[in-house]
Amino acid sequence: MIEWDDIRYFLAVARGGSVRSAAEQLGVNHSTILRRIAQLERRLGAHMFERLPSGYRMTDAGEEVLELAQQMEASSNQLQARVLGRDQSARGLLRVTLAPTLATHLLMADFSEFARRHPEVELDILSLDEPVNLTNREADVAIRVVYDRNKLPPNLHGLKGPDLFGAVYMSRDLLAAWRAGKHHRIRWIVKNNVGISDWALDSEVRPADVLFRTTSADAQIVAVRQGIGMTTLPCFVGDAEPSLTRVPGSKLHMHGTLWLLTQGETRKTKRVRLLIDHLSRRLAAYATLLVGGSRRSE
Repeated sequence: MIEWDDIRYFLAVARGGSVRSAAEQLGVNHSTILRRIAQLERRLGAHMFERLPSGYRMTDAGEEVLELAQQMEASSNQLQARVLGRDQSARGLLRVTLAPTLATHLLMADFSEFARRHPEVELDILSLDEPVNLTNREADVAIRVVYDRNKLPPNLHGLKGPDLFGAVYMSRDLLAAWRAGKHHRIRWIVKNNVGISDWALDSEVRPADVLFRTTSADAQIVAVRQGIGMTTLPCFVGDAEPSLTRVPGSKLHMHGTLWLLTQGETRKTKRVRLLIDHLSRRLAAYATLLVGGSRRSE
């Protein structure tokens, strides 16, 4: 008899291409992945993967199993969603996915308030830069910055929130030094090796040729706070930092619109509805901050 958990581990390796990525996705160790795959192969009487220096490649048998495994996954997700939609108790697990900057610098106090009001709801905050698949029940609610409404997946239910703007920021001390003639060209701080956006170059302060790179938003914020250079930040982050100011002559830029997203029957669950109502009110209260209306350039 084939166990569904064995299929889950098979799908994780097939999609990630390695035992390591599958283990990280499922939150287990390598030996568990290997044991489950070996168990599935024994029950099916065929090898699912070929081990290569670059990772795991599916065999012909694995390719055949993959299509059926995906169908099993879809049926399992549909069953869970329907059952979840009938759950009208304000208790149980509630998984929310959003970008780390939104979680840390905007909404964590609101999650805390929700947790105090609903102590029987187990909140799981997935603070990730990569989008999480709601259809596969990896999360119940997603808060995303959407650039094109028409590109929203048709199977998701969306509640539109405020627009989100960004601007160019530098430390007040660095700006004072630049005005005093101590710095003629200021370093650009970039995250994840992303280049400088064209809209960010239209300011009085000219960028230096040498960049300063970080791999996280928090490191980027600390770097600009320390006076290493200037960078683009969401207005709700930059305007809330007393030591920072917008770069003279720079303009606001719209990053997109915040959306609260759920999938299928999930949105009918009481705890999901409670959280959506709570977050939609809080985001509406933050609208002025999000569009950069709380501070002007100096």
